[in-house]
Amino acid sequence: MFSLRKKIEMPAPEEALPGRDAPLRTAERHFVNGAPLKGPYPEGSEKAMFGLGCFWGAERKFWQVPGVLVTASGYAAGYTPNPTYEEVCTGRTGHNEVVLVVYDPKKVSYEALLKTFWESHDPTQGMRQGNDIGTQYRSGIYVFGEAQRKAAEASKAAFERALAAQGYGAITTEILDAPEFYFAEDYHQQYLAKNPNGYCGLGGTGVSCPIGTGIAAD
Repeated sequence: MFSLRKKIEMPAPEEALPGRDAPLRTAERHFVNGAPLKGPYPEGSEKAMFGLGCFWGAERKFWQVPGVLVTASGYAAGYTPNPTYEEVCTGRTGHNEVVLVVYDPKKVSYEALLKTFWESHDPTQGMRQGNDIGTQYRSGIYVFGEAQRKAAEASKAAFERALAAQGYGAITTEILDAPEFYFAEDYHQQYLAKNPNGYCGLGGTGVSCPIGTGIAAD
């Protein structure tokens, strides 16, 4: 019980694991489309970052969206520099499992990505997602700029009303300025493309997020 309690409470910064100075080794290219995983990204592209449970299933949700150019699994919103997966799993880094999304705003809007985010998981569960329990599975939107923050806050309010109408509790999603993103190890990148029968613990609520189609005109 003590171990579980530690995993569902954020550690204090002074309690976090020390980490390391050097980044972890990871893939050079996206397994699905061959794009450079760390860039350079196409001119005019924009970034988004989301946490919605195990990043294996979360990343697949976004690389399947037309207009998304690159996705990457990683760790963010914690304290430990360049953490390993094993360290994150202890609950002692403070990091969330997140997906970095690089997209073409002329082909897909940020609102469309938010709709995918909200409808792909249950954002009312706190430090867990389904059977996955721990701080690394919390729901989070990490925004790049004020426009994304306003869109995220508006979508949260709209979806919370829709969820409440279906008997769900309050949304626990954190909305923060995008923190430093640490790329996860090679084998985590596009995991469900490499392992089609692999584990995916994500499940939505079945409630539609009422934020429009989100598809931008050419």
